[in-house]
Amino acid sequence: MEHASGTHSIFNQTPPLTDYNLFASDTALQEAVRREGAGWATPELHEAGAELGACTLYEHARLANRVTPVLHNFNAQGERIDSIEFHPSWHALMRGIIGRGYHSSPWAPGETAPSGAHAARSGVHAARAAGYLMQAQIESGTLCPTTMTYGAIAAMRRDPALAREWVPRLLTREYDARDIRFEDKRGGLIGMGMTEKQGGSDVRANTTRAQRSTDGSYRLTGHKWFFSAPQCDAHLVLAQSGTGLSCFFMPRRLPDGTLNGIYIQRLKDKLGNRSNASSEVEFIDAWATLLGEEGRGIPTILEMGTFTRLDCCTGSAGMMRQAVVQSLHHAQHRKTFGSLLIEQPLMRSVLADLALESEAATALSLRLARAFDSELPGEIALRRALTSAAKFWVCKRGCELAAEAMEVLGGNGYTEELPLARMAREMPVNSIWEGSGNIMCLDVLRAFGRSNVTRDVVLHELSGARGNHPHYDAALERFAAGIDAGALNEAHARRFTQSFVTLMQAQLLMAGATGASSRAAAEAFCATRLGESGWGAVFGASDAQLDVNAILTRAWDRN
Repeated sequence: MEHASGTHSIFNQTPPLTDYNLFASDTALQEAVRREGAGWATPELHEAGAELGACTLYEHARLANRVTPVLHNFNAQGERIDSIEFHPSWHALMRGIIGRGYHSSPWAPGETAPSGAHAARSGVHAARAAGYLMQAQIESGTLCPTTMTYGAIAAMRRDPALAREWVPRLLTREYDARDIRFEDKRGGLIGMGMTEKQGGSDVRANTTRAQRSTDGSYRLTGHKWFFSAPQCDAHLVLAQSGTGLSCFFMPRRLPDGTLNGIYIQRLKDKLGNRSNASSEVEFIDAWATLLGEEGRGIPTILEMGTFTRLDCCTGSAGMMRQAVVQSLHHAQHRKTFGSLLIEQPLMRSVLADLALESEAATALSLRLARAFDSELPGEIALRRALTSAAKFWVCKRGCELAAEAMEVLGGNGYTEELPLARMAREMPVNSIWEGSGNIMCLDVLRAFGRSNVTRDVVLHELSGARGNHPHYDAALERFAAGIDAGALNEAHARRFTQSFVTLMQAQLLMAGATGASSRAAAEAFCATRLGESGWGAVFGASDAQLDVNAILTRAWDRN
């Protein structure tokens, strides 16, 4: 439609992308949900996809990031309150997340085994990951308290008092933003505090001290340089106790309703994730209880961190998916040099490459989530190595993909009126948070170097796709030979991790190749990612012969 103005008519502009079903239009996600044992969740995911694709949520996402949180240290009477004021759109987004259960659904009664050791219902973590992936396409700041609560519950359920007094209220699907004592709330959220000024990823350098009281509780004095979501009802924090670094459960308010000794100094001014309140805090005799064994704080809090690392991968996969959809939508409407972008060979090569990367990230995220649904030794070993590897690779590739997708939209993509600029700023936080790339790759080496169990499990998983593609077979042979030769060299940890992840992605795509379009995607991924020389340094630079039409048709089915 043309709109006349005083100087020109407006035409050849892409219409807004709103009001579509994020699940129904994503063939790869639907297939992954079924493949990973969560097919029973399809009706709920279809409903969530329709809700998340509504135009109102995109506007809430824009507003929550445009009008950022404000810290109020004092009230009008001069009393210390350390309250965070959020835009109403933040609360609207959080109500939807909690209502869909993305903060806790795998732990809900009926979903887990009586022992609480693992999920009793098949695919509960995979189903939740599929929903989380769609939620990430809308807004990412709200995912911070969501994923921390999801991970914290796993650790808190092992403590009898917390399992009895806190966990049941965390499992509710009611968002309660009131800043009151937890006992009077209808629902709650949990945050985390690990990093200090002098340590960063080296949490063993933390200086915060925990002093044991006569009643068995602890008083903490020190600081946290990054204290995520300070409005949460409690946080898991690390502090030095008499026997070493320990994990503590620290509520925001004491049982009598007064504020704990947690003093918010300021909110972080961040590149992205701006809707979320990240803060610096000081602890002055802050009351807390020990969680887990004293002196074993890192393994205790890493139980939470393992789940949040899964979500870093899944959240990045979600943003990648939305970036691809935005690119395809634009290319289907924008004409340049006499034809639609989607019809131009070089652009088609770029779009197909972006679609392959996105589908591989989706498949990997849901397969990883399935590993959290089982306590079989093989699945435990697989998730031990794959969680860090997937977080490293998918989050890294997400940064590159967002930049390329923004370029597809040209100058419009660079503006704040479309979501790609926000996504480009959001992507790096998933690489940095919960352990940067080097930390993840070193963790992968430790997983493989600890015993032959991980090696055997991984090679068994990968061997199932042997014989389907020559590039896959050659890449698998090189990877296995590298392990056998003891080539787990720190200096080459990134290359090793990349090989591991891309083989896993290729194996998953080939395992799911039951139709013509899925076979085209699997073959294209192997051809472009697993050649001995690697693929082009930028998207669309491979010289492999691909079924581009099948890949693009599969990538976004809005019908």
